[in-house]
Amino acid sequence: MAISRRDVLLGSAGAAGAAAFSFPVPAIAQSEPIKVGCLAAMTGPSSAPTIGFNRGVTFAADAINAAGGVKGRKLEIVMRDTQGDPTKAVNATQELISQAKVHAIWGPLNSGEALATTPIMARAKMPDIHPCVVETLIDTTKFPNAFRMAPSNSQWDDAVRNYCLNILKVKKIAVIGDTTGYGVTAVGASVAAFKKDGAEVVYQANVDATQPDMTPDMLRAKNAGAEVIVVWSVSTGMEARMFNVRAALNWDVAFVGHPSMASGELSGLVEKPANWKKVYAIGYKSCSYDAAGKLPPKSEDLVARLTKANVVLSDTLLWWVAGGIDAIELIAKAVAESGSTDSAGIIAYWNTLSKYPGYFGNYSFSPTQHNGYPTEEIVMSEASTAKNGTFALAPGYT
Repeated sequence: MAISRRDVLLGSAGAAGAAAFSFPVPAIAQSEPIKVGCLAAMTGPSSAPTIGFNRGVTFAADAINAAGGVKGRKLEIVMRDTQGDPTKAVNATQELISQAKVHAIWGPLNSGEALATTPIMARAKMPDIHPCVVETLIDTTKFPNAFRMAPSNSQWDDAVRNYCLNILKVKKIAVIGDTTGYGVTAVGASVAAFKKDGAEVVYQANVDATQPDMTPDMLRAKNAGAEVIVVWSVSTGMEARMFNVRAALNWDVAFVGHPSMASGELSGLVEKPANWKKVYAIGYKSCSYDAAGKLPPKSEDLVARLTKANVVLSDTLLWWVAGGIDAIELIAKAVAESGSTDSAGIIAYWNTLSKYPGYFGNYSFSPTQHNGYPTEEIVMSEASTAKNGTFALAPGYT
């Protein structure tokens, strides 16, 4: 019986059996597992994306192992909690490489951490795939082992700026981020791009994500005449406080920006549901439903399978879960196709991918291009319209 990619990853163990990735079970079935290191902020203010990504990672690894593993070898997920701290991420990276001896690494999931860990992995020639958006994290000369399977920040920034200037048709912009490496970098790039396109940035700030009262910053933005607030942060607590202050100020201004503004946990952080309205977060075609409430067929099927497996989607984003699935499958597929866990073989396989059919998107890599996500898949979502981690398109799209 022919085994499809979908049977391998998401089908029943009975259907796929030990023929995962179209390889028969060899004599090495009882050999050492394939170790995948995961660097994730499981706790701390940057933990919201990790919740979804980890559900996808666990789901994918369990499905592959239930189907016989990769050439008879089981996947072992070696998780390390970085807490959003670059120093902890560096220590965890060194430990995964030198002591745990993982074969590939997924993450970090936060760009501030990745800025510190990417050079370490490059020196060790460790295959690394991540969803971090800072531009400098991908450089095929400096970091030939690092691959991005999500949009870069410039792709996100382009989508946000296009929505603000061409759909909302505003000109006076406030840009606010947190004080992480990611937040500082993203705010700087966003401000520069808005100014280049002729917008007036009337207020910009980087705020500690734990700051209890966002009133001073919101008042400064309001008094400066901001017509929209662009947000670059993964901290849902900070975002909720901004939404609540906007309501307290009786200020009818839109928020546009980071995908975390659509995280399900915000429903429990805003003081009332109305505070979450007029918030437009970065989203994706694969995770956007139409006027009839339908997702693209492939995504509809994925949601059904995740629901059957009791994977919770109501408090996270589907693209985070799908991204975790895709990352583990890309590692497993590289081992299967290269025939070994050798780092050179994994990297070489990734360099051959063209429109690889993931669940989050289709990925393309080459030896000179490690930004794998297609720009045309990025859209803006209406943040409070979550349904199984998916969203309605923001107003203004045709």
